[in-house]
Amino acid sequence: MPISPSEAMRRIGKPSGKQALVGTIGAGAAALLLATVAQWEGKRNEPYADLVGKMTVCFGETNVPMRRYSDAECEDMLGGSLTTYAKAVLGRNPELAGHPNQLAAAISLTYNIGVSAYWRSTVARRFSAGDWRGACDAFLSWSYAGGRRVSGLLNRRKAERAICLRGLA
Repeated sequence: MPISPSEAMRRIGKPSGKQALVGTIGAGAAALLLATVAQWEGKRNEPYADLVGKMTVCFGETNVPMRRYSDAECEDMLGGSLTTYAKAVLGRNPELAGHPNQLAAAISLTYNIGVSAYWRSTVARRFSAGDWRGACDAFLSWSYAGGRRVSGLLNRRKAERAICLRGLA
């Protein structure tokens, strides 16, 4: 006797955050994105205050209960969060689909600055206009926190820009 679709999904289980990310943006972009965000965000299993005083945990998560998380929970959370941000970036800039370097860079930026800021950014507008090199260059303007230039953010933006420029003619 066949089982229902909901029973089949229950037996399979919910995909991990990484699996969902791979399904959304592809394996190459997902691997690049996970490595990039993990490197720049760093991981802290215990909650802490970030540069602007916002409570944060794991790989820069701010919209979760502030408690101690295991390494596996942090990694799964990162994959799930990046999937959400990937969908938001592709919603604003569908032309990034099939361009893993530019997509990974844009998602990394969005994870750090937020969806609303990305949607109204020069980066997003330039991608939409077909000015891909100009979009990559615009990453550098997002190096401020709390009204001051932060060298760590500037270094991150330079790295994201370098990823974004890969493969452009």
